[in-house]
Amino acid sequence: MNLDKNLINKLVDITSNASIACHKYIGKNDKLIADKAATDSMRKNLNKLDIDGKVVIGEGELDEAPMLYIGEKLGTGKGPSIDIAVDPLEGTNFAAKNLPGALSVMCITSRGNLFNAPETYMDKLAVGKEVPKDAINLDFSIEKNIKNIAEAKNKDINKITACILDRPRHEEIINKLKDLKVNLKLLSDGDVAGALLVTNEKYKVDIFLGIGGGPEGVLAASALDAFNCKFEGRFLFKTDRDIDRAKKMGIKDLNKKYDLTEIVRGDSIFCATGITSGDLVNGVQLRNGKYVTETLVTHKNSSINIVKKEVAIT
Repeated sequence: MNLDKNLINKLVDITSNASIACHKYIGKNDKLIADKAATDSMRKNLNKLDIDGKVVIGEGELDEAPMLYIGEKLGTGKGPSIDIAVDPLEGTNFAAKNLPGALSVMCITSRGNLFNAPETYMDKLAVGKEVPKDAINLDFSIEKNIKNIAEAKNKDINKITACILDRPRHEEIINKLKDLKVNLKLLSDGDVAGALLVTNEKYKVDIFLGIGGGPEGVLAASALDAFNCKFEGRFLFKTDRDIDRAKKMGIKDLNKKYDLTEIVRGDSIFCATGITSGDLVNGVQLRNGKYVTETLVTHKNSSINIVKKEVAIT
């Protein structure tokens, strides 16, 4: 089932308003109040849509954030049955510290077409459409993946750039990449945006890899799907609570490796509006008494666009 293209502008309005809602908290060093402002705005405006909406990817316990919780019903209930994935403020620290790359992110599919991801970590790997699907694999060594990407792109290995979260857990991977003379783009936060950097050569990122949030992996996958990119993810369950939650969500094989076709099926719409300016889109700006926002939109059954919105200051 294809999604109504008329939903695109409505979703852009929602992520734009969520971005604007937390704009006044940029640089205030309080990530929770900024996140709450974005979340409250997104919830209020989603509830105005004529959809029978259900949150399958929500804000979670890892951020101790004000939740749009998994299973929450949204919309008037009078329209199509929709699964919703949200991250009202992706990169909470970016907004709190006025650093580049904070986004307001949302994705929708028809009911049952978006993977219901547990709030746990995920080992991820993403590359652009130029790399054959069988060239990279989570089960390959770092060296094999990098060499295959270099061969597919006809590049020297020292011209390859890998994007990864700058975390102690990635020390071994980062050291291996350094040994291979691979260029590094290290992120302090924001692994939805990081994964999307493989979508276009202009970002100069050849591979995104490493361990980040599972829900963020699903959000990124929904956009990567529209770009015909390759994505793989494997959930990491470290506690009995994680395992119990996964089983309740219907995950039977805890070691399963998921690709795009298992994470998002059918048509999808993805929106990411800038809060602070980053690689993908500009942040909220004030011009002539109006807020100006910029949103990256993907829709599998139409063209991919950057949408600009002007909203009067009230």
